[in-house]
Amino acid sequence: MKLCILSDSHDNRSLLANAVDQAKTMGAETVIHCGDVVAPSTLSVLKKYEIPVHVIHGNNTGDLYTMGTIANKPDNLISYYGQDARLDFGNKQIFVVHYPHYARGMALTGDWDIVCCGHSHKPMIDKIKSIKNSETLLMNPGSVAGLDGDATFIFGDTESMEFKIIKFQ
Repeated sequence: MKLCILSDSHDNRSLLANAVDQAKTMGAETVIHCGDVVAPSTLSVLKKYEIPVHVIHGNNTGDLYTMGTIANKPDNLISYYGQDARLDFGNKQIFVVHYPHYARGMALTGDWDIVCCGHSHKPMIDKIKSIKNSETLLMNPGSVAGLDGDATFIFGDTESMEFKIIKFQ
């Protein structure tokens, strides 16, 4: 499955839409948002792309009640998980959390193929050797809003396990 992994949109609707538009053009089948959406209405810009969005909150939580309400509407493509999420795409186990230290700890367990986080606004892709002698891909897409640097997201494929950081405007 082709994924668009992003984080820290901080209500920047235009850059969020630009990232998902570019990722969908590249073949993305789903979006994972690693937190700090802030206002739940920010996600409304993604409706036109008709792509599933899996979102957690971060430390800038915004209105969690409304986020839950939006996610529970019939025929909605937004799934809201709260503090963290456990996802299964393309037979790959994915763990999503906002905080990098929490993500690194989860990657070290060896229970996950991919662990995604946000918060630092610094994009990175790293292979972590787990306590089970397996490798987990640890990824932080940086900030889709371009906070503290370039606007970035991660695009990749769970089948090939190839992922790259995409800089955009």
